[in-house]
Amino acid sequence: MASSSDTSITLIAKSAKAAFEQSQLIPSTARIDALAQITIQLEANKHDILAANRLDLDAAQAEVDAGRMSSSLLKRLDLTSSPDKWDAMIQGVKDVAALPDPTGVVNYAKQLDDGLDLYRVSCPIGVLLVIFEARPEVVVNIAALAIKSGNAAILKGGKESTHSVTLLSRVISTALSSTTLPSILIQSIRTRADVSALLTLDQYIDLVIPRGSNSLVRNIQNSTRIPVMGHADGLCSVYLDESANLEKALRVILDSKTNYPAACNSAETLIIHTSVLQNIWPKVATALLDASVELLCDAPSLSALQTLSPAPSNLNTRVRLAPQDAYDTEHLTLTLSVLTVTSLQSAIVHINEHGSHHTETIVTESSDAASAFCRGVDSAGAFVNASTRFADGFRYGFGTEVGISTGRIHARGPVGLEGLVSYKYVMKSVGDGGHIVGEFGTGGKKYKHTNIGATSVPFL
Repeated sequence: MASSSDTSITLIAKSAKAAFEQSQLIPSTARIDALAQITIQLEANKHDILAANRLDLDAAQAEVDAGRMSSSLLKRLDLTSSPDKWDAMIQGVKDVAALPDPTGVVNYAKQLDDGLDLYRVSCPIGVLLVIFEARPEVVVNIAALAIKSGNAAILKGGKESTHSVTLLSRVISTALSSTTLPSILIQSIRTRADVSALLTLDQYIDLVIPRGSNSLVRNIQNSTRIPVMGHADGLCSVYLDESANLEKALRVILDSKTNYPAACNSAETLIIHTSVLQNIWPKVATALLDASVELLCDAPSLSALQTLSPAPSNLNTRVRLAPQDAYDTEHLTLTLSVLTVTSLQSAIVHINEHGSHHTETIVTESSDAASAFCRGVDSAGAFVNASTRFADGFRYGFGTEVGISTGRIHARGPVGLEGLVSYKYVMKSVGDGGHIVGEFGTGGKKYKHTNIGATSVPFL
């Protein structure tokens, strides 16, 4: 027998499905109006939202002091951790609103017979269940993307962001209530028990998107029949090729590691070709040490640094031999694992075996090496002479992102609007008696399969 809690969660899922279905009959222009209202309400409630965020931060700081939470998680939780974080969140909503409508787009159109046309048309996925840790701005990001793409969403933030998520969700609902869209198009839940109950409701939930730790993602994947799209670790690598340019190496490696170490697209492993151990590597290492990066080195890269004269002042405190698990660890701090290889192929093999299929970059002046690297690494992002930190929906021009997918089906890499739509086939007959399959085949009609060249369905 279902508990009262299970019953209420079923009602949330059922109402989300109903809101989604209702929204499909409302003009898509209403979505743009809704996003405008959300930005207005967010700005109007900024003081209260930041106050709620401060309550979460104070509680989280106590957890950090007690050793139960990492400082990187605390930083992700802070809506004021950088001067432009709030403005970037608001701008993300505006950017999403300005993007082309991802629904109703025709990417296949054929005339099957005179008066019989077939279209493949992009359409929303349905009800999204999005589970994330820290980062309360994710509520706003996902709400914007879900609304613009015509989906409904149920959001579950981590317990560390309860006050922030609750108020942000309330503000979004208030904004929706002043539009023609259902106010329950975006809803939030609070507990793990709520998540567990929703993961059984595949008749209402169409896609689960977990954002967080490896254990979170794996647990979700093992607990539901609903399709899951997400990434676990962000174990990104930079490969320093034998033809690497020193200036590019310094800029790319430093930015990849130090720009925002707590991000999933920051570099965690630096792979070095043996030919640059004595010339480029010491200069790169010195720059990293100057930035207070801890280096977990293999024997060859460590040996190259131990012979430096004069030695960096923090060589003995910030450089040590890499432990066995270093190359399988997402540090999320100013810590970088360093590995030496004898060939590009060895670098590719290591990345594919130990990486998380997120984003990798090569520093090289060889077009052949760049080509082989981009073809060989099995990751959502393969960059040449560019920081791994570019792997981001906003930087890609998606406005914002619902998350990063390291899977290989449907959506991969930063998931923006296009990753939140599916498609349906729409057919229309204008023949006097309609069309039937029995008229085709041996002794009957033949299919034309003529390209129509349409970009939209004229009767939708």
